[in-house]
Amino acid sequence: MTWIAGKPYNDLPALPPAVDLESKKVLKATIQARTALASLDQASRRIPNPTVLINTIPLLEAQASSEIENIVTTADDLFKFAQDESSATSSETKETLRYRTALFSGIESMRARPLSVTTAIEVCSIIHSREMIIRNLPGTFIGNPVTKKAIYTPPAGERLLRDKLFNWEQFIHAGNDLDPLVTLAVAHYQFEAIHPFADGNGRTGRILNILLLMQAGLLYHPVLYLSRYIIENKADYYRLLLAVTESGAWEEWILFILEGIRQTSLSTVQKIDAIHELEAATQEVIRAVTTGGANADLLSVLFEQPYCRITSVMTRCKVSRPTATGWLNSLVQAGTLIDVRVGRERLFVNTDFFDLLVRPDAPTPSDEPTLF
Repeated sequence: MTWIAGKPYNDLPALPPAVDLESKKVLKATIQARTALASLDQASRRIPNPTVLINTIPLLEAQASSEIENIVTTADDLFKFAQDESSATSSETKETLRYRTALFSGIESMRARPLSVTTAIEVCSIIHSREMIIRNLPGTFIGNPVTKKAIYTPPAGERLLRDKLFNWEQFIHAGNDLDPLVTLAVAHYQFEAIHPFADGNGRTGRILNILLLMQAGLLYHPVLYLSRYIIENKADYYRLLLAVTESGAWEEWILFILEGIRQTSLSTVQKIDAIHELEAATQEVIRAVTTGGANADLLSVLFEQPYCRITSVMTRCKVSRPTATGWLNSLVQAGTLIDVRVGRERLFVNTDFFDLLVRPDAPTPSDEPTLF
């Protein structure tokens, strides 16, 4: 079988690959990644208010995953309009917010049926805000945007694509002896190689990664921030994807994904621990500066989104507008919040929380040199 970059790869092999996917190096890396992921899962379950993570980490994942596809927006805009997508003026911000919506829709769909090709279609359709179909026209290729030279040409023909997607779906539900993390790495390559949609394949594939982990019971909340790792290693990500196609270099690709899961899990645990500490410190400030002592729900409002509205405090804490405004003004005077104007609306920003969310992750420890 010969692969040629400029011709549709209709001979893309079916899954599972006819190689040993769990070499000694892969098994060792799998143990490390599973341990780190279990720590993340436990940390996300023990946080008193998991909405703090559910509302924020998926937005950061959405931003990073979109950035991989050169759809760039700021974390500031994402959090500012997270509660009101229709108010966002930037098309990039709206599209990135739809990524989060697609992720949550995928999670909800798994309550009714297992992860499937239908899930992928629904996810991609939400990302684009229009019905996406399996590619049925020729001419799709991945190449140099300047020279237009093909780097990879995916399979062509709707029937062939559906056959390959059916094989992909069977593989993720095969119940074979592969570790779920190895299954994820293999399935992610295959989905990207099939490239079933005219656009949105990368983002859809990265959402499917999270859904696979949740379906396997390895992650309860969608808090794995894997796309940041991919951005930081973008050249390796694409190089190793192509190496599987060119030479069947499965071990290097799987090790890359496993290391991403390990690093991302550990760095997110550090972030969760830092959120715990910041919540405790903020609670002390609230007790000290709010007249009459604000109720415990105020802390939740301030940490479920970095941007807070007066109406959110009124609704959540069941207080009048003057009381809610007084509490927030007191926290501004104490330096815990800053207030900004967006149109006619006054927003209050938990700046320390915002900075904690967006700051670069600290390096994570490793037992040995890089795995790829």
